Amino acid sequence: MKSNELRMPSYGGQALIEGVLMRGKHALAAAFRKPDGKIEVHTEKLQGIYDQKIFQIPFLRGLVILWDSLVLGMKYLTLSANIQAESEQEKVEGASLYLAVIVAVLFAVILFFILPLLLSNLVNLIVPLNSLLSNLIEGILRLIIMIGYLSAISHMNEIGRVFAYHGAEHKTINAYEAKSDLNVSSVMSYSIQHPRCGTSFLLTLIIFSIIIFAFIGEIPFLLKILSRIILIPVLTMVSYEFIHWLGEHQGNALVKLISKPNLALQSFTTKEPSPDMIEVAIQAINSLIELEN
Repeated sequence: MKSNELRMPSYGGQALIEGVLMRGKHALAAAFRKPDGKIEVHTEKLQGIYDQKIFQIPFLRGLVILWDSLVLGMKYLTLSANIQAESEQEKVEGASLYLAVIVAVLFAVILFFILPLLLSNLVNLIVPLNSLLSNLIEGILRLIIMIGYLSAISHMNEIGRVFAYHGAEHKTINAYEAKSDLNVSSVMSYSIQHPRCGTSFLLTLIIFSIIIFAFIGEIPFLLKILSRIILIPVLTMVSYEFIHWLGEHQGNALVKLISKPNLALQSFTTKEPSPDMIEVAIQAINSLIELEN
């Protein structure tokens, strides 16, 4: 599957709580299944920084998209949660929302960057290792922790439904890029995997972390911790460009082979959706197409 921006825009998306967010170049649309069964749609034009040339600058655009994912993603994830809330007291907004974002970012940094370093350092205390082998073990531990975490949360009922909406998002984008009819029966036949998925980005980031951290060599432990945090933006930029390149060359046999581990990892974060979930995803992408046109 190769995206051709000369013939059609390249759309991306995100699963929400009982909903799907679809994002284009100039706008986004989010569709939600309300508790009463009806579908509610929210749309937004992307302006300000989204119109700047930084989005065309390789590597720098990766940082902007990371920020974009955190801000817009959390905004609509919170909106989707509030739509499902049964009372005003259950809604998340204001200071509690910002606190939730900060806690989520800190949790991710500690779990996927600091914890693997601490564990590899413990191994190094028991069995002295050179810096290259120590970094390799750290990277393997990071991968194991990520897979374990994704596997664990996928068995939670609420997260499982979000992952099913993730599958609905992928199927709908796959159908759109194949120029297929955007109806439930047609979209259901497409794959729940997609090469530009954020899950693929996570695996790619871990692989590049092993490579980049290997060049640091042996330094004091506290500097190691600091380096893992400081280099997250660098890893983000490199990983985004690699995923972007893979997505643009899916017709190449070698690229398809390289993409297989990324697609396999998506089995943890995507599930087969029900027809009513597909209906929500179709509403989201149709609303986006209408808005951008």
